[in-house]
Amino acid sequence: MSEPHVTLDPSGLDPVQEKLRGPLEDQLTSALQAAADRVRAGYAGEPVEEVCRRLLDETRSGLHPDIGAGFQPDMDEFCRVAVAIVRGEVG
Repeated sequence: MSEPHVTLDPSGLDPVQEKLRGPLEDQLTSALQAAADRVRAGYAGEPVEEVCRRLLDETRSGLHPDIGAGFQPDMDEFCRVAVAIVRGEVG
């Protein structure tokens, strides 16, 4: 799996969010990639569900609190990253 990346759905954005979409995607992607690295480094055989929860928690903790609180990722996609971590495909 290549490095995880966040892409925002433009249909769900208001005009201000749309204007900030590129920098926001960059910030979210950076936080997700850093979280994936930390979770992968600390992975000790936990089930995918636990890895997915840790990945989300770590990603949110790497964001400004307001952005982290509003970050509602597609959990199916997030869990795909967790599966890749469990399989050793990320890193």
